[in-house]
Amino acid sequence: MEAEFSMDTLTPRKIVDELGKFIIGQATAKKAVAIALRNRWRRQQLPPDLRDEIAPKNIIMIGPTGVGKTEIARRLARLADAPFLKVEASKFTEVGYVGRDVESMVRDLTHLAVNMVKAKAREKVKDKAEALVEERLLDILLPPSQQHPEFEAQEQLSPEGSPQELPLAGGVSSAMSTTREKIRERLRAGKFEEKVIELEFKERNMPMVEIFSNVGLEEMDINFKEMFSGIFPSKVKKRKMKLKDARKVILQEETQRLIDMDEVITEAIQQVEQSGIIFLDEIDKIAGPKITTGPDVSREGVQRDLLPIVEGTTVTTKYGLVKTDHILFIAAGAFHVSKPSDLIPELQGRFPIRVELSPLGEEDFVRILTEPENALIKQYKALLQTEGIELVFEESAIQEIAHLAAYVNERGENIGARRLHTIMDKVLEDISFQAPEMKGQKVVIDAEYVNDKLRDIIKDEDLSRYIL
Repeated sequence: MEAEFSMDTLTPRKIVDELGKFIIGQATAKKAVAIALRNRWRRQQLPPDLRDEIAPKNIIMIGPTGVGKTEIARRLARLADAPFLKVEASKFTEVGYVGRDVESMVRDLTHLAVNMVKAKAREKVKDKAEALVEERLLDILLPPSQQHPEFEAQEQLSPEGSPQELPLAGGVSSAMSTTREKIRERLRAGKFEEKVIELEFKERNMPMVEIFSNVGLEEMDINFKEMFSGIFPSKVKKRKMKLKDARKVILQEETQRLIDMDEVITEAIQQVEQSGIIFLDEIDKIAGPKITTGPDVSREGVQRDLLPIVEGTTVTTKYGLVKTDHILFIAAGAFHVSKPSDLIPELQGRFPIRVELSPLGEEDFVRILTEPENALIKQYKALLQTEGIELVFEESAIQEIAHLAAYVNERGENIGARRLHTIMDKVLEDISFQAPEMKGQKVVIDAEYVNDKLRDIIKDEDLSRYIL
């Protein structure tokens, strides 16, 4: 899905269609996120003075676990090729009354964006970097100033020890050039992959720094390696390794030299500020009636800490200042005990769009098993195909798996589509275990096979609570 579309062509209808390839049902939620994503593109078309005035329409998704809330947000981010971070709101209440610093989510998102942009930059310079790697490997195999080219040719062109005769065309430099090209041909043919060569590394003597602080290092945002890199001298360290391993090390070095990190960081911050998506899961865990004493007092505190981030503030990261004004926040929660109105009014106002996701039933499970591009049936077939097993699911088996998933969800804890994973794993447990000894076989799964594997577990309620 990534990079297939530009934002110009991603109309709301197209976004819904693309999400539908991976998520069954939940039309209301898909429509809401499609409009929110399209509004981002619309905002970018406006004059700068008006553009800055338009805030993103943040969304709260309400629905039980396993109905597709996280998947909708994740697929939306992939579709838009936008930096995406999922964070659980309850993490901010775990340690005492404070928990994790809420600004850490913006720092984490920025770090992810830098890695995204860096990966794209790496692809752009890949060919040039590989050419430089080849030249460096040739310099190691044939040092230009150390030996006579004829002797070098004999030693370097025959790693097994057998001499190679090469004609000397003209002078020494011409012979050296001919020898280098001969080595290049053999290098490209993979003749030297197992040859042990010596690489030089620059190592900096870094001091041991011990920090005493009541906050984690993630909140200090200090990169000590960068701070001291220009102060302490580096020393050259030599290390022997096979050429195939050295190639990877040198490629990393050359790629790093070719990438302009200032440009990468600037673009990453711009992507975070204009396209970033933060998915706040379990937001219902920090909602509830107002309590003035006891551990639950931290819930409202977390909401008040979240408020400026969602409203729009500037967060200090190790890459620079990041504004959160136009980051899209998608919150989600089951809201079994609490309700969205239990959030503090200021935070409610920052999530103007609310969509309710429907619980999944038997027919939904049948579609989830078969229709999406990443459907569970397709996944298990592909996994066992690697062992040479052809797995065939009859219609009756798919119906039975869906029926049992819905039945167990009704009788116990409703975990939505995640129940399908549990049941599928149990049904295919024996086949997965014996797969290496079943190479070349065709295995047909029907309703009788499914029932045979699950009958005893389903009958025993106490057992099914643990197994399914």
